[in-house]
Amino acid sequence: MPSRKSKSDQRWSMYSGLHDDVSRLLEEDDLHFDFHEHDDTKNCIKDYDTNIMGRFMCRNRGCGSSGWASKKIAITIRMYPGAQYNVRVYHQRCKGCNSLSKPRLDDSYAERVAYRLKKWCGIEMDRPNYSRQSRGPHQQDLCEGCKDGHCNQLLLGQLD
Repeated sequence: MPSRKSKSDQRWSMYSGLHDDVSRLLEEDDLHFDFHEHDDTKNCIKDYDTNIMGRFMCRNRGCGSSGWASKKIAITIRMYPGAQYNVRVYHQRCKGCNSLSKPRLDDSYAERVAYRLKKWCGIEMDRPNYSRQSRGPHQQDLCEGCKDGHCNQLLLGQLD
């Protein structure tokens, strides 16, 4: 019987609880999508890698890290038949102890997801002006999106 990964070993998460925020932004253009609960690469009809922003807290009680902010949290947005979507949000590792940490996301999640879904539906929009200033270099060895081949940090500024 295969062993299941513990929650602390999970390298990415989906945030279905943020669907209402995405829906509000989609409704501005009369679009309606449901959240696709199963992360499935075979049935998706479109996918796109980009980055969002948020904050991480190290869950390792033995680590002295107070957490860190990231402007380069890798995500993969997927669209499925029947006006459905989901988003894989990649975790990052703590620089102090190498433990995996799940991010707390800001508004950039809903904004980026809605932007991509609108583009895929043919909605004409101005390109958003996202802040790209970061306090330090992107550390690929701590980014699970990089390890999985879904972090576009090396493609600097890819949005369209």
